[in-house]
Amino acid sequence: MTDQSYVYAGVGWWRGGTRGGVFRLDVGDGECTQLTNGLPDEAHVQAVTVHPENPEIVYIGTQDGPYRSTDRGERWERLGFPDREVQVWSILVDPKNPRTLYAGTSPVAVYRSEDDGDNWRRLADPQKPASVRMPFACRVMRLAKDPGHPAEIYAVLEVNGVMRSLDDGASWQDCSEDLIRLAGPAASPRDREGMLDGHALSLSAAGPSTVFVAVRKGLFRSADRGESWQDMEIGRFSPVRYGRDIRVSPHDPRVLYACLSPAAQSTDGALYRSQDFGQNWQRFDHGVKAEATMMGVALHPRDPDQVYGVTRCGQVFGTRDGGRSWREYRLPPGCDDTYAITCG
Repeated sequence: MTDQSYVYAGVGWWRGGTRGGVFRLDVGDGECTQLTNGLPDEAHVQAVTVHPENPEIVYIGTQDGPYRSTDRGERWERLGFPDREVQVWSILVDPKNPRTLYAGTSPVAVYRSEDDGDNWRRLADPQKPASVRMPFACRVMRLAKDPGHPAEIYAVLEVNGVMRSLDDGASWQDCSEDLIRLAGPAASPRDREGMLDGHALSLSAAGPSTVFVAVRKGLFRSADRGESWQDMEIGRFSPVRYGRDIRVSPHDPRVLYACLSPAAQSTDGALYRSQDFGQNWQRFDHGVKAEATMMGVALHPRDPDQVYGVTRCGQVFGTRDGGRSWREYRLPPGCDDTYAITCG
C-alpha cells in the first residue's frame, strides 16, 4: 500500500440545497469532507482530476470554468480561463508534460494551458455538426493522450461520438462514422443515437494507436486511431451494457476497468475488469450492491491494488487489496448527480 490516499467525488447536484460540490474521502478512516473554501456558492462539479505526480494538486471542472487546489482541496482558486459561464466536463494532465493541461467543455470546445493551469487558450473550433438533438448542450466528457504520440488528442462527446486531433488541437476530425455503422443498416434513430452517446475514452500503450470508448450501447475499440471501431461484445460477460466509464491501468496497459449499468437512471451497476486487453472481462466488485447507475472508476496512480467506484447517488466503494475485499463509503444524503471520481 501507498502513503496517505484520498478519494475525491464531484457532485453536480445536491438535493436539499442549491449547490453540488466536491467531497474528499479519507480511505483510512472513512471521513467525508465537503471542500468549499474558495468555491462559489453554486459549484456544480462535473470533473475531478488529481495531478499524477503531485497528489497535493487537484483540479475540478465546474459550471464556470476550472479550479485548482494545491493542498488536497483545502483551498480553491479559479484559474485564468478566458471565457465565463463555460461548463468544464473533463480535465487532462498531459502524460508527457504535466505542466500542460487540457479542458473539455460544454458548449463543445477544448482549451489548453501550458503553465499548470494559470492561463488558458481555446484551441481550434472542432466544427463538428450535431448528429443528435438533446435537451442539453453537447459536452466533451473525456480527453486522452498517448505519451508515445504527444501531438494526438482524443475526445468523446455526450452526445456526438468521438473526435481527434493529430496536431495538438490545431484541427479536429470526426471519428464517429464507423461507430454509427456498427448500429446496423436497419438500426432505429435511437440505436444510432446510442452509439454516439459517449461517456468515457481511454488509450493503451499495449497496442499502437488503440482507443477504447464507453457509450450507451456498450464498449468499443479502435486499433487505428479511431478510423474504424470493433464491438468488444461486453454483453458476453455482463447482463448490463450501458457504458459509463472505461480506464486503462496506469500500472499495466493490458488491464482495463469499465463501469456498466442498465441505463442512465437505474438501481443497478457493476465494475468489470479485463486483464487481457479487453478480450475477456470479469466482474471485479465482488460483494458490492450498486444502488444507482455506476458513474466512474478511479485507479490509484501509485498503488495498483487501490480501485474505487462511485454510483450516481453518491455511493462510493473501493478496494485496497486488489479486489480481495471491499469497503463502502457514503457521501451526504441527496448527492443525486455524482458525476466524477478520482483518487491520489
